Amino acid sequence: MYHDNYEEDDLAAEVELVTSAQYPQDADVDDGFDSEGVVSSQKQPIAVEIPDTIKNFITYFHRNVLENNIYELHTLYEVTFNKLTDRFYAKQPWPEAELISPLVDDDQVFLTLYRELYYRHIYARLSPSIQDRFHSYENYCDLFNYILNSDFPVNLELPNQWLWDIIDEFIYQFQSFCNCRNRIKNRSEEEIALLRDNPQIWSCYSVLNVLYSLIQKSRINEQLLVNKNGGDMLEAAGEYGSRPLYKMLGYFSIIGLLRVHCLLGDYTLALKMMDNIELNKKALFSRVIPCHVTTYYYVGFSYLMMRRYADAIRAFSTVLTFIQRTKQYHTRSYQFDQIAKKCDQMYALLAMCIALCPTRLDENIHNHLREKYGDQLAKMQKGEDSISVYEDLFQYACPKFISPNGPNFDDPASLSQVNEPYQHHAKIFLSDIHNQTMIPTLRSFLKLYTTMSIDKLAAFLEMDADELRTQLLMFKQRSRQQKWITGNLLEGDIVSTSDLDFCIKQDMIHIAESKVGRRYGDWFLRNITRFQDVIATLEHKN
Repeated sequence: MYHDNYEEDDLAAEVELVTSAQYPQDADVDDGFDSEGVVSSQKQPIAVEIPDTIKNFITYFHRNVLENNIYELHTLYEVTFNKLTDRFYAKQPWPEAELISPLVDDDQVFLTLYRELYYRHIYARLSPSIQDRFHSYENYCDLFNYILNSDFPVNLELPNQWLWDIIDEFIYQFQSFCNCRNRIKNRSEEEIALLRDNPQIWSCYSVLNVLYSLIQKSRINEQLLVNKNGGDMLEAAGEYGSRPLYKMLGYFSIIGLLRVHCLLGDYTLALKMMDNIELNKKALFSRVIPCHVTTYYYVGFSYLMMRRYADAIRAFSTVLTFIQRTKQYHTRSYQFDQIAKKCDQMYALLAMCIALCPTRLDENIHNHLREKYGDQLAKMQKGEDSISVYEDLFQYACPKFISPNGPNFDDPASLSQVNEPYQHHAKIFLSDIHNQTMIPTLRSFLKLYTTMSIDKLAAFLEMDADELRTQLLMFKQRSRQQKWITGNLLEGDIVSTSDLDFCIKQDMIHIAESKVGRRYGDWFLRNITRFQDVIATLEHKN
């Protein structure tokens, strides 16, 4: 395990490596590192004019950071900053930290926080250059070094949304750098030299080190364990963990590790990170909607890749229901587009899970699923030429996998090859799907009979009897899955997840189907509520 050998001093050593990195501050290299045709961030002239509105905002922002005014900071961070971005900096970066330094009395802590927003804006609205990627990493190291290596808890409080965004953006930029680093076929020699000479920049070790160090410093796992047993979290918090800054950064780091290990393809370790977090409405992640959505997305995807389709369905259905019920709130969020895209991806994953493990869904979720992916779901359920459908949905809905190691810069042959972690994970997933392509067809035939001979079914399917036995045994094996009941997410009981059961005695197949009765009461209650809403709307118009 990475965290078994981690010490807090490792982060300081990592920061020293970055600070002494041999990369030029203003190297003359192509800024279009992403090569997507997006406008790149440009170096600002020293005499750039800062509007008075921005000066006043920076000054007021700084004062509230000094005063730890959480409520005002929440509005400034979520609302004001984004409005000013749309008005003044939609197509250009914010002023560099050195230019606003006189406005904040050269407060290095505030300037570090400002740079975090500055580079995040470049990643979101512009296109980061290789220098932007390097400098952003160095700034994150300064920020985490300040928080982790202080002799006493730092006097800094930030809104939960901002703390989550710091961890989320830190992982996103690491993910983005890994994917760009592996696509070096069209890079210039100067860019390749920068990457070769600075292997510690955005290294997998340093990113994991930060996340595990935040968890260790905050004692968040100890706090969550005490809370699960009915105790007071403050009993295990310690000097640092009792402060909201450390507590929430540690908590969000657990969700961050769930994401990182999933991106690396270690789904067991990803779910292991969630041992002390209970998936319910009272969990701390529910306070921040993007964190809530991220948690269930990666838990559900990990279950999907572990072939625990019933658990994946429950995870996706839970969060999709939550999104529907709280839609009026997160539509006002500046992250609405990201939440909507993640929601659409989860519907795609849910469609694959339903095709692999037919399950009755909530009516609203089922209707939305039919609207979005009805045609693809029908093809997957028929089992005819469905591999291409699975491949398309998987490519759209899966996370952007990363490789922990960069290319071998000393081997010219490897530089001409594109290292795509996605291809590796997609191959594993699709090979498993290929073994199940006959299951929908078998299921449709077996539902028509109570007893049937193997030879008769083989004749219907135009296949050999021995091959049919193999397919039936595979069907039987796939219909029994480990299903989470309570406790840790990796635990669970082996249960039958199919409404169709059968056994083979000699050459006869004996089939038993258990039909789940519809909940008519719920259906009538939902439609009565809709009818009342329609009447109220019509009365309001009249």
